[in-house]
Amino acid sequence: MAIGSISGSGLEGISKGFAIAGGAADKIARLSETDASAGDIASSAVDLLRGSVQVQASAKVLETESKIIGSLIDIKV
Repeated sequence: MAIGSISGSGLEGISKGFAIAGGAADKIARLSETDASAGDIASSAVDLLRGSVQVQASAKVLETESKIIGSLIDIKV
């Protein structure tokens, strides 16, 4: 796997995580204006958490990539 594809995957994951979290936050905001069931709010809260975890995991991918590149540079020099 090429380094560029690792960073691409990490950035794509972050983007997807933000999209999931943003959609869930919008839904929670709309539900608060109406008589929403507890299930609707709980489902949206789970999606919000899922988006957050997606962003954290993808950021960890980018962090690991950075460490690998640093190690490769240290080995080469």
